[in-house]
Amino acid sequence: MTSTLFSRWTRTLAVAVLTGTLLSGCGYNEFQTKDEATIAAWGEVVNQYQRRADLIPNLVNTVKGYASHERETLEAVTRARAAATSFQITPEVLNDPAAFNKFQQVQGELSGALSRLMVVAEKYPDLKADASFRDLQSQLEGTENRITVARQRYIASVQDYNVTVRKFPTNLTAMVFGYETKPSFTVENEKAISTAPTVDFGK
Repeated sequence: MTSTLFSRWTRTLAVAVLTGTLLSGCGYNEFQTKDEATIAAWGEVVNQYQRRADLIPNLVNTVKGYASHERETLEAVTRARAAATSFQITPEVLNDPAAFNKFQQVQGELSGALSRLMVVAEKYPDLKADASFRDLQSQLEGTENRITVARQRYIASVQDYNVTVRKFPTNLTAMVFGYETKPSFTVENEKAISTAPTVDFGK
């Protein structure tokens, strides 16, 4: 009886070890690691965009204090921020090219609106001299730099993941378990998003 139980336990252990070895050898574990890496990189992108969005209300209010008649530009920034913050950003976006493109679009529109706001602000010397505005300018510049770094890390992480999905023999594992390539920032949108608003008012 004891021998039979030992034999069953041995076979079960052997099957478990063999299964683990096969899954590891075919890239299953590699997929788990790289998938988590892309999710983490995406989270940092989202955090930095949120940081930028959080700066905008104070920035708009400060500009409004000096240039309240620039209503169209101020409203455009407010609308773009509302669209960007209302977009539901979840890890599922990483597996949905249409949703990812929408994310790019709303962030690109916000970048454009901010750039126009900065051009307007350039016309008001008193605004440029305001300590609060200069502080916001510095924070925005730093945030735009962080966005660029976070986005580059995400692009590299997705590239690494997508190569694993496509190359042999891990592409077989991808087919079996349903792993598909993840969307990344498009060339067209990358140019728009990576162009940080002009925030140097020291001229």
